[in-house]
Amino acid sequence: MSDTHTIHTDSEKLIRLLDAAENAPDAVALRNRGYQLLRVRPGATVVDVGCGAGRAVAELAQQGARAIGVDPDAAMLAAARNRFPGIDVRAGNATDLPLDDGRAQGYRADKVYHMLPEPAAALAEARRVLAPGGRIVLVGQDWEAVIIDSDQPDLTRRIVQARADTVPQPRIARAYRNLLLDGGFQDVEVEVHTAILTDATAHQLLTRYAEAARRTGAISAEQAEAWLGEQNRRAASGRLIVAAPMFLAAATR
Repeated sequence: MSDTHTIHTDSEKLIRLLDAAENAPDAVALRNRGYQLLRVRPGATVVDVGCGAGRAVAELAQQGARAIGVDPDAAMLAAARNRFPGIDVRAGNATDLPLDDGRAQGYRADKVYHMLPEPAAALAEARRVLAPGGRIVLVGQDWEAVIIDSDQPDLTRRIVQARADTVPQPRIARAYRNLLLDGGFQDVEVEVHTAILTDATAHQLLTRYAEAARRTGAISAEQAEAWLGEQNRRAASGRLIVAAPMFLAAATR
């Protein structure tokens, strides 16, 4: 199998996972709340940083914004153009956006800052591209605060922490408010929305958590198997539940 085919297959798998997550009622409500806090006006330029496969760009365009998506992943940009013909998506990253100074009236980054080595540098870039009075919205989960019901609480805590440790900035969402204040933004407000997962999406998530904990050596293969076995039994009886706090922060340039 060629490397190109492998990359293409991996991107398709990721897009399927994103679609399942983005179509969940909690996710739709959170996304719409973020759009409200952006205060999108017809014709206003709004940049969606880390746009992925383009859903938010398309939705913002439907609301009348001049929406621009930015992402460093060429495969994702290609998928976005294919899925939503006519949308404006461009190659770039959070610390080097392809926009002139003061060009945008809105800036959105959904589940992006936890992957950045320097969130403050990304926020400085957001401030650069935003016009005075422009709005910024940051969305993300607190990776250390994920709640998973289990009969093995100690093991569960180790698994959650091990998964969080694989992320560059696992606690950045709880720091959004201070990050925005330190970055010179005004009218900072923060909301926390809890995503509740009880279906197949939750099962896929838990499998990835256990695999990450085993891979990093936080738990053994036997412990991973036992923990997933319990979660499989819960899923079979409709007793699976995962709760993830999602932080939504908004502010004015």
